[in-house]
Amino acid sequence: MRTERKPTRLDRVFARLDREPERPAHIGVPRMSRHRVVLFGATLAFYLAIVWAVLITSWLVRLDWQVMFFRPYQQWSEIHAFVDYYVVLGQRGPTAVMVAAWLGWRSWRQHTLRPLLALGVSLLLLNVTVGAAKYGMGRLGPHYATEIGSNEMWLGGDIFPSGHTANAVVTWGILAYLASTPRARRWLSALSAVVSLGVGLSTVYIGTHWLSDVVLGWVAGLLILLALPWFEPVIARAETRIFDLRDRWRSRGSRMAPVAGPVGQPVMLKPLTDHAEPAPEPLHAGRPAGRSPAYLAPGPHITRAERSPVTPTGSRRPPHSERHPRGTTPATRP
Repeated sequence: MRTERKPTRLDRVFARLDREPERPAHIGVPRMSRHRVVLFGATLAFYLAIVWAVLITSWLVRLDWQVMFFRPYQQWSEIHAFVDYYVVLGQRGPTAVMVAAWLGWRSWRQHTLRPLLALGVSLLLLNVTVGAAKYGMGRLGPHYATEIGSNEMWLGGDIFPSGHTANAVVTWGILAYLASTPRARRWLSALSAVVSLGVGLSTVYIGTHWLSDVVLGWVAGLLILLALPWFEPVIARAETRIFDLRDRWRSRGSRMAPVAGPVGQPVMLKPLTDHAEPAPEPLHAGRPAGRSPAYLAPGPHITRAERSPVTPTGSRRPPHSERHPRGTTPATRP
């Protein structure tokens, strides 16, 4: 007795991917709720508190110097090679390419540009806010510190807040922000938190950032993710305009393309009325229409049917007493 194989979990996943994609109308767009506004305000206050603590050279700056003198890259030198590779998860170029490839596939499957547009808006906000804070406060890193115990502010640096950490929070956190189910959102949120935490500590380990740089980078990235619902109307309008432009180009191309008739349908040709056609020449009797005139030698001529093929030994046609030339009346039989 033949039994059918029970589909495995992997088979169900591939079957779901092979289905015809549909626009995800059931996926709710995050709104700027009261809870989110309160969380955004508390995070912004924490951001300002960290900046103030560094400006007044508080205990946070002293902690930065203690960690720097500890030199983690010398204490745990055996993991230095791994950390050098792991910190790449916070670099803008590689992470943006990986996440954009995944979100691009999702956009194609779901017939929506929202994932890619949300990534673009978040990276733009990251460049504007974090970049302005970096160059505005000009803090020097541990390798370029000039005075022990100082906050190293306004000296032309660009490390406060940590761009690696903020980029890790935004780039990997956008996957949780765009998740379609609460369970996927929870798992992706935990994953992005672990990755961004590891990237921040990696920069402290190799000595490129102070500990306060990393803490401010985490907060800066979280502020961008919390503020994204305010930009959802802009994302929706941009998506609508892009689709309208695409439809306009398609309709323009269809109007310019020649319309071909069905195969096998005869084409009706209309005579030209602008030019007068010459009168047809009269046909001579006995000459078929459409043939050029034949120039015959003088003498009696017979038709091709009356000629007998002649060979050097004589004719191949057998004699037939009843055959008579065309055009003559046969003799009446007795």
